[in-house]
Amino acid sequence: MSAAGSPFSSTFRRHPRARVLVHLALVAACLIFVFPMLWMVSTSLKPIQETMRSPPTWLPETFEWRNYLETVRYIPFWQYTKNTLVVCVLSSIGMTFSSALVAYSFTRLEWPGRDLLFAITLATMMVPFPVLMVPLYAVFRELGWIGSLYPLWVPSFFGGAFNIFLLRQFFLRIPKALPEAMMLDGASELTIFFRTYVPLSKSALAVVAFFQFAYSWNDLLGPLLFLTDQDTFTLSLGLQFYESQLGGTQWHYLMAASVLTTLPVVVLFFFVQRAFLRGLGSMQNVDA
Repeated sequence: MSAAGSPFSSTFRRHPRARVLVHLALVAACLIFVFPMLWMVSTSLKPIQETMRSPPTWLPETFEWRNYLETVRYIPFWQYTKNTLVVCVLSSIGMTFSSALVAYSFTRLEWPGRDLLFAITLATMMVPFPVLMVPLYAVFRELGWIGSLYPLWVPSFFGGAFNIFLLRQFFLRIPKALPEAMMLDGASELTIFFRTYVPLSKSALAVVAFFQFAYSWNDLLGPLLFLTDQDTFTLSLGLQFYESQLGGTQWHYLMAASVLTTLPVVVLFFFVQRAFLRGLGSMQNVDA
C-alpha cells in the first residue's frame, strides 16, 4: 500500500501536527529498541573497571579498541564462527529448497488428502520445541549424531510449517495460465517449478532464507542440547560457555564478542533488505 493510499494520509492532511507526533513516537520507539545494542557497543569499548562502576557511565572514558583483538585471541572465535556459518548456510539452503517444494505441492498438485495434510502441517506450529527435545535427542543418539553439527542442519531439509505457509501464500499469486501453458508444451512438474515458480518467487525465497539464517545464527537451545565438544560449538553456545569459564564474567570481552556475533546478521539484512521487504509485501493480502 502506497503512502497516498494509506488510511493515515487523510488524517495527516487534516491534522498536520499528527504527522509530527507520529514521527516523534516512532523515533522514541526506535531508541528504546536500539538502546540495548548501543549499550553493548559502549560496554565493549570500556576497560573492565568501567564496566563494574556504579552508577554506570554511558560513554567510555577511554576507548579500548583492543578489546576486540583480545576477544578473538581469548576464545576460539573463528572456529565458532566457522561452525555457525556451516550450520546457517546448510540449514538455509535446506529449508528454502524443501519448503518451496512442499509449498508447490500444496499449491499446484491435486492429490487425495492435500488440504487435510496442509492443516496438519500448520497445526505443528503449535507444538513447542521443548516437547520434541527428548524424542529428537533419542533419534539423533541412535544415528550417532550427538556431538556433531548434523542435528542442527539436517532437519531443515524436511521443511518448516511456517515457511511452507509463507511460500504457499506467495505461489497462489502466480497465474495458473503460466504452468498450464508449459504443460501444453510437455514440461514436467519439476520443470515448471524450477523455470516458473522459482524465478518468480526470488523475493519470497530470500525472506525464507534470511529467516532461517537468522534463526540458526541465534539458536542456543539446539547447540546446547546436541553439541558436546568445544570444537563443534557455535557462536551462541561458545559465548555462553565463555561467560563463566574463568569463574567470573569479563564483561568488556563478552560484549565485544557479542558485537562481533551480532554484526554479520545486521550487515546481511542491509544487503538483502530490498528483497526482504519486497517479499514480505508481496505475501500480504493473499486469499488462502
